[in-house]
Amino acid sequence: MNTSTGARPFSAGAVVDAVDAELAAATSAELGEIETRLRETLRDPGNEFLGRAATHLIDAGGKRLRPMMVLLGARFGGPRTENVLDAAVLAELVHVATLYHDDVMDEAEVRHGAVTANTRWSNTVAVLLGDYLLAKAAQLGAGLGDAALRLQIRTLSRLVRGQMAETTGPQPGADRIGHCLRVMSDKSASLISMSARIGAVVAGADDHVADALEVYGELIGVAFQICDDILDIEADERDLGKAPGTDLREGIVTLPVLYAIEHDPRVADLVAGPIADETRRAEVIGVLRASPGLERARREADRHAQRAKDVLHDLPPIPARDALFALCDFVTRRTT
Repeated sequence: MNTSTGARPFSAGAVVDAVDAELAAATSAELGEIETRLRETLRDPGNEFLGRAATHLIDAGGKRLRPMMVLLGARFGGPRTENVLDAAVLAELVHVATLYHDDVMDEAEVRHGAVTANTRWSNTVAVLLGDYLLAKAAQLGAGLGDAALRLQIRTLSRLVRGQMAETTGPQPGADRIGHCLRVMSDKSASLISMSARIGAVVAGADDHVADALEVYGELIGVAFQICDDILDIEADERDLGKAPGTDLREGIVTLPVLYAIEHDPRVADLVAGPIADETRRAEVIGVLRASPGLERARREADRHAQRAKDVLHDLPPIPARDALFALCDFVTRRTT
């Protein structure tokens, strides 16, 4: 996103730091434990390569947004338990698994500034690594109780449904913008929604709190994905940690592109299929950057973030709620 608006690089930890010192210290320590547990969970004494390769993207870094959502959701329940940390590890494992699979589908070469697993090894290895992470996440989920496990299963189903819908595209005559928003809800927001709810569930929070956090996560997840799609057009490779125009290269028409088409139908011809040629892709990116479609997409992200804030008004007024409020602004103003 354009840094002239006063935007800052996204950091889930920075959100909490700015809200409450005590909460920041606690979540920072918990995130450190989660980092250790991620690697311990993936270690395989019987296959050194598997254990080492499985942490490839984890070692490359990341925002750790989903574990943070688990930790903040858990603050609405009782004292922290081991289950909360396991739920946070589970959420990140599922997320990273989808990245391994996405990079194969996108034929991506760089992720978080590191060479992707499919490039370093092969597509087969990358798919198997993603499967391994999903298996480890399921193993953790089995120990968190029926409600948490059902939530995890439902989320995995939505992730697949969203990816399939994106891959096959809308039906002829269907509302393309509505289809795009549903894909974002299933493919991206569902996991953020799960993370917020599962934290509350394993911490024993009231059902109405867990319900509100689930809705909040869905809304902020859509806002997050819209901003991702804007950044894929607007940001440069240094900020993104990967080449811009990934969706254009794969022939995926995102929300800002659909808005650009509504403003100027001629754009539809420019994005009618995958754009493999770098020079042509750069030209199309230039056209999209000049389109009001980007600003309209920003407004849609802001609208979802505001709705997420509205949901939070029904939650207890604790520092975790303040952090979730602040997260809405960070999501819509991030640069990475």
